[in-house]
Amino acid sequence: MTTTPLAQQPPLSARRRWTVLAVCALSMFLVGLDTTIVNVGLPEIGRGLGVSTRGLEWVVDSYTVVLAALLIASGALADRFGRRRVFRTGLAVFGAASLACAAAPSLGFLVAARAVQGVGASMLSPVALAIVVNAMPDPRERARAIGVWASVFGLSMAAGPVTGGALIEALGWRSVFWVNAPVVAAALVLVALFVPESHGQRARRLDLPGQVLLTAALCAAVGVLIEGPRIGWASPWAVAGYAAVAASTAAFVRVELRRPEPLMDLGLFRRPRFTAAVLGAVAVFVALNVSLLLTTLHLQHTRGWTPLEAGAATLPMALGATVCAPWSGSLVARRGPRRPLVLAGAFTAAGGLCMAYPGTDTSVPLLLLAHLLIGIGFGFANAPLTNTAVGGLPPSRAGVAGAVTSTARQVGAAVGVAVAGGLVTGAGPGGLAHASRPGWLLVAACGAFLLVVARASGEAAGQGGRGVYARASTSVNADKEPRWTPGTSTGSTPSSKRG
Repeated sequence: MTTTPLAQQPPLSARRRWTVLAVCALSMFLVGLDTTIVNVGLPEIGRGLGVSTRGLEWVVDSYTVVLAALLIASGALADRFGRRRVFRTGLAVFGAASLACAAAPSLGFLVAARAVQGVGASMLSPVALAIVVNAMPDPRERARAIGVWASVFGLSMAAGPVTGGALIEALGWRSVFWVNAPVVAAALVLVALFVPESHGQRARRLDLPGQVLLTAALCAAVGVLIEGPRIGWASPWAVAGYAAVAASTAAFVRVELRRPEPLMDLGLFRRPRFTAAVLGAVAVFVALNVSLLLTTLHLQHTRGWTPLEAGAATLPMALGATVCAPWSGSLVARRGPRRPLVLAGAFTAAGGLCMAYPGTDTSVPLLLLAHLLIGIGFGFANAPLTNTAVGGLPPSRAGVAGAVTSTARQVGAAVGVAVAGGLVTGAGPGGLAHASRPGWLLVAACGAFLLVVARASGEAAGQGGRGVYARASTSVNADKEPRWTPGTSTGSTPSSKRG
């Protein structure tokens, strides 16, 4: 490892510190919004570009797969070259890619532009919180800031479908991308004015072989899930895809075990609690994205609802997530991760079962109840999953653990969209309800799996996480790890020592 000396900077005023938080939260709002805002617009995008549901899955997953693959590397880049510099680069890339998405003449162009958007988002997601942590040395103030951060990000994820529906209704599907441009422009100006530069104390070397292999494995796996229903699960192309997934995964493991500074610390997976937390993070985002996509397609294709009406149907989900995320963080701080994980699993499973037998005449109150239950489960899940993943680890490994959990969430988002799209591929409006039934059962199964994770978390993990970390852990998404982030994983002094 190389050591980067830190220049002594005068402490920021309270107003400046909270301005830094506001600027970074604004940027992260965009990242969360663009994860879900496109879902409600997929039918309109398909009609505008003349493509099927199968092709539209790539519009969402090209963004999430690239974001997942580059999260850890972007944090290392920020430690080495400066967080503000990487953050501004990410904003510029994200904004330029948004304009390209808005002007896309074809599906292929749109998918490529969305992938570039994911590159920009990966430079925002882990780096922004590292900037906030660096700006707020007082642990109590930092905990409050992370509570605000968590609520903003959770609101952006849940508000995406509603915002997208309103924009599409008023201005057409391209507006969901145009709207990013003025926000990015304002953020660039605010970052230049208010955000100080900072570096990690120990900058990690970039693991290019590991990065390439991780990206290849994720792209191949999601590609097989999306294209499998069209090409046939036993076709030569599908078999080649399976082989590519297996080969790239095996090569990634081999490379990471041999590198002195690997992209991903695979030794963490020897800890059952960590492995359970990572799989739980995947399950939560599979459930969320399956729910959003199946609802969008069902309401717009089967019932003929407008994008705005379909987006408004997810408001109970947004409400449940926004209210329960801070509550979950305080429960983790007081009682450990087990209880909120049990609540997350129970509510998610109940929401999936509410829609397990959907029909064209499924009542709207039942649909809204299902979304409320799933939103509550989503709100309760993320803080205890973060706590379980990093609980009991030293700072040098806790950041990497948080980064892996962040990546797992984005992988879950990509898998959820791919699975939901595959289930309804080829189904007409009259058959969508029946075709989506396995998807809602999958949502219920994800909730049931969270109960297994709750058992694995154990009270010992809860005891290990009730200190300063737990008080700060009101996170709704692991892209916002409270004390040790991908941008500070092995690069920044733990915040308790800095404060």
